[in-house]
Amino acid sequence: MEPVSFQVCDRDLSEEQLAAYLAADALAVDTETMGLLPQRDRLCLVQLCDPKGRVSVIRIARGQKEAPNLKQLLEAPSAVKVFHFARFDLATLRYHLDINVAPVFCTKIASKLARTYTQKHGLKEAVKELAGVELDKTEQSSDWGNAENLSDAQLAYAANDVLYLLSVRERLEQMLKREERWELAQQCFNCLSVFVTLDLLQYRDIFEHK
Repeated sequence: MEPVSFQVCDRDLSEEQLAAYLAADALAVDTETMGLLPQRDRLCLVQLCDPKGRVSVIRIARGQKEAPNLKQLLEAPSAVKVFHFARFDLATLRYHLDINVAPVFCTKIASKLARTYTQKHGLKEAVKELAGVELDKTEQSSDWGNAENLSDAQLAYAANDVLYLLSVRERLEQMLKREERWELAQQCFNCLSVFVTLDLLQYRDIFEHK
């Protein structure tokens, strides 16, 4: 896997970055946090990549409550925001930065709908099959809170997590349409905001019969 080039910025996108990303029709997005509970674990990084391969890694400060340019970008209706397991990232962005991301494409949901021949729907497996790239996940469990002193390996890991998402999305979209599951996928994506609200209110398993 070739090393990826990226730009690191603090707290928010610059006006120039915002303008460049707003011109895209799709954006890959990911977050790095201190854990899996938004109410407990803070947001540390937000990563972006556009179809031209321009990657930005935004360091989010402790206690930061807003990022106006990032909010404008992620709420803009003109670009589809592509995540892998969007449910978590959407909750994190809403809880910490008051960003309600839309419209959304989740490659994990799409993978489960399209790739029914496998049980392996993690980002590493999807990228390997659909983009032909072996992701290095060594830094997956890292101390992302030390944002000012992240290692080159940590930053490269964060950047690579968005670099291939758009090509994976393209392949999955083709598969979903071929298998006549595209409309179902759209319905699933549209439901994500409801699940995020339930997650942030700490409801669990309300659809299960117990």
